[in-house]
Amino acid sequence: MGVEAAISTGLNNGFIDCNLESLEKYNPKLIINNYKEGVKVLTSLEAELINCIEFSFSVAFITESGVQVLLNILSELKEKNIKGRIITSQYQNFTEPKALRRLLEFGNVELRIVTEGNFHAKGYIFKKEDESYSFIIGSSNLTQNALCMNKEWNIRLSSLENGSVMQNIISEYDYNFINSTAVTKDWIDQYEKIYSSYRKARLSADSGTINLETISPNEMQKRALNNLERLRVDRENKALLISATGTGKTYLSAFDVAKFQPKKMLFIVHREQILKDAQKSYKKVLGYDKSYGYITGNKKEFDADYIFSTIQTMSKLEILQQFSEEHFEYICIDETHRSGANSYKKILNYFKPKFLLGMTATPERNDGYDVYSPFDHNIAYEIRLKQALEENFICPFHYYGVNDLEIGGEVYNGGDFNLLDLDARVNHMIDNIEHYGCFGDRVHGLVFCSNKIEARTLSDEFNKRGYNTIALTGEDSQSTREESIKRLEQKDRVKGLDYIFTIDIFSEGVDIPKINQIVMVRPTESAIVFVQQLGRGLRKIINKEYLVVIDFIGNYQKNFLIPIALTGDRSYNKDSVRRNLVNGNRTIPGCSTINFDSISKKRIFEAIEQANFHELKLLKDEYKNLKFMLGRIPKIIDFEEHASIDIMRILEKMGSYHNFLSKYEDEYDVEFDDTKEGMLKYVSTKMAEGKRDKELIVMNELINYNSYKFSESNKFDNMTNMLTNNFKTGTEKMLGSCVFIKKQNDKWQISDEFKDALRNDEFKKQIAELIDLGFRRNKEYYSNKYMDTEFSIYSKYTYHDVCRLLNWEKSVPPQNIGGYKYDAKTNTFPVFINYDKDEHIGDTIKYEDRFINPSKLIAISKSRRTSKSKEIKRIYASKDNGMKIYLFVRKNKNDKGSKEFYFMGEMVAIGEPKDFIMPNTDKTAVEITYELVTPIKDELYSYICN
Repeated sequence: MGVEAAISTGLNNGFIDCNLESLEKYNPKLIINNYKEGVKVLTSLEAELINCIEFSFSVAFITESGVQVLLNILSELKEKNIKGRIITSQYQNFTEPKALRRLLEFGNVELRIVTEGNFHAKGYIFKKEDESYSFIIGSSNLTQNALCMNKEWNIRLSSLENGSVMQNIISEYDYNFINSTAVTKDWIDQYEKIYSSYRKARLSADSGTINLETISPNEMQKRALNNLERLRVDRENKALLISATGTGKTYLSAFDVAKFQPKKMLFIVHREQILKDAQKSYKKVLGYDKSYGYITGNKKEFDADYIFSTIQTMSKLEILQQFSEEHFEYICIDETHRSGANSYKKILNYFKPKFLLGMTATPERNDGYDVYSPFDHNIAYEIRLKQALEENFICPFHYYGVNDLEIGGEVYNGGDFNLLDLDARVNHMIDNIEHYGCFGDRVHGLVFCSNKIEARTLSDEFNKRGYNTIALTGEDSQSTREESIKRLEQKDRVKGLDYIFTIDIFSEGVDIPKINQIVMVRPTESAIVFVQQLGRGLRKIINKEYLVVIDFIGNYQKNFLIPIALTGDRSYNKDSVRRNLVNGNRTIPGCSTINFDSISKKRIFEAIEQANFHELKLLKDEYKNLKFMLGRIPKIIDFEEHASIDIMRILEKMGSYHNFLSKYEDEYDVEFDDTKEGMLKYVSTKMAEGKRDKELIVMNELINYNSYKFSESNKFDNMTNMLTNNFKTGTEKMLGSCVFIKKQNDKWQISDEFKDALRNDEFKKQIAELIDLGFRRNKEYYSNKYMDTEFSIYSKYTYHDVCRLLNWEKSVPPQNIGGYKYDAKTNTFPVFINYDKDEHIGDTIKYEDRFINPSKLIAISKSRRTSKSKEIKRIYASKDNGMKIYLFVRKNKNDKGSKEFYFMGEMVAIGEPKDFIMPNTDKTAVEITYELVTPIKDELYSYICN
């Protein structure tokens, strides 16, 4: 289909009939911000920019944050020398000078500003290689909120240059551009004076309407407070609050204390640094008429009613003995994930308060300790990073994963470098931190290092280059730390600090709200620690719009933990981790963004490929975390309901949950005979994933009623083969006596073996749980059927699944499929594409399958075929012979965890087959051009092709 015809059919689809077949890239489209649907104005702009040869923006306002969210893509366009033009306005002096300065750094962009009138035009124009244009016109300015979060309406349209609307747009844009002022450094210097005075006036007007001393619970805190009250009504006297850093845990505890009104209260933290801030927060909520005191190494104010103490001091026997066991009616313990330490245990075992509240952002532990147990597994409220961003409780962040410096193929490892290499590394760091910048007039930065030597060395080197920095470690005194934080936060840079270099002491338990840049120069070994360190900069304060996070990524084994930590996806599904890596901006809530440069992305992909997400330690650790949270052995469905590890990881590794528990759970004492174990394994591995509901429906009926009425159509259905264990490949082992139905008097009914097994109540319960899991997964992942198939578009299937869902009589081993396979009885032809192939693959099967665009694919036939071969002729005659050709694509064949393919829908061969000789062989093959009936959605296409 030519471009002109494609645009025409796209317009018909968009404005006449949505059922008309068309190419998605040319369809009119409403562009909005809805991360739950994987769409944002930002990602729509990124998708257009990455595929354009020229761009032009017209916006009324540009802010520093608006440039920040486009920084990575603008840098890529600069490297490709893609030219751009941007017009903005001086209307209301809202456009920010710093934003203009940053845009001037891109030599490929011409920047102009309209200095008179009420210029309010908002549009984005993109010229494409095929001589077409796309343009987005609507309500979005170049600001962080407009591109990521606000309710915005924009329409995207496609046109050829000679279209009348396109001509009008180009003419109007060119006129405005010619008649606007070129932005230069000198012009910005003059404008900055005007902007500053207007900004002061706006801030002054705002301060007249906001009472900063009014402290009241936010929506999250209200919900948590209600839950705490409910627990107390139910006579519970302990609770745990799980709340992301920056969401107001301390204030929440103060609100609850205000409700409880204890005569004596104890607030415990593990660092003295946080005590003063905690007491200030309590005074704002409770008032100043209470008796407040400290118990620390330096202060012992035992007579106070509301005491704020460090764990180190309070846990000493001579301090504990100053109080009776019931002295404090209410005790709050901050950072309670540390409660496994002896110091915490002493306090928890000694005091008997009327109510005990624990607070933490990260209850998961790497040491196997049950954080939930001291609080009787009562979770008052849980708000993780993603939900906190969703509800706008914390400051948005812009994360940049950039490659750490390599010399001679080696990546630095914490201080092990000579002087020459040191200079190169420091210069590399500075280039990046200055490129990605920070919000505001000056940097208030925190740098997490690998060890003390690295922290001190890098601090010294930064100081030599004109920065004001200090290195802090556990060896530095509390007073030194407090003084350093004051210097970091103060407005005056001359006497202040630009950066604190540290290794461990600021990962948690310290509040530095003004941090606007976090730099990570240590490997990510723990998702827990990563989130803790990220959290240091997420505290919201007035006039702080975002946090910049710069992560220097080397060839580290656990790099895959970065996308897991950023998205909160703990399923340990490799393909989910990969897609989060590529498409994080589409799914992260609010204004935050996730960006990786190409080298860092490649390194993380490699780490994902090497990772073993079926490793027993990982499975056991995630199981323990869930058990600790629940306070009991988890049910199968608990893994789904509590967003824990994907239960399919356990079922695939162990065959069944029963087998896992039998081997690794001391409290589990259930035993089954071989028949029951075989049936559990069969249902766990063949039905529980929920890819088809037919077997589940029958099994559910058999469990509950010992029978099922088969319809006449079932005799043509491989479902009966599945339920009699006759649908398997030649290489597949028998799974015990897994026969669930039998044929008697020409009718199907429950088998004797299954009927006998169901007399065991525990077995019946476990089978029912697996069937329930299958129904849930089917509804969530596989219920949106594509046309008249059993497949759900963009869901994932194995070779075996495809054979089953196409209703073939038997499953075909992968080696016998060889890229595609025709089944005469069903007249179906699935095509399997391994898009990212091993470079060492043999020449005769090194097929260069490739996407031309989201609607078009060139696929290579099997070797020794020509355009005259029977199968090639059948492919090109599919419209006449009724054969259905379906496309299945996977990203990486060599990944042990990637046995599944994305279902991309139906396709047809177009054009003419092209014969060729395969490289370095004498084998013939054929290039086949396919057109997809349904173009691949943007984010999946981007993931597969990059």
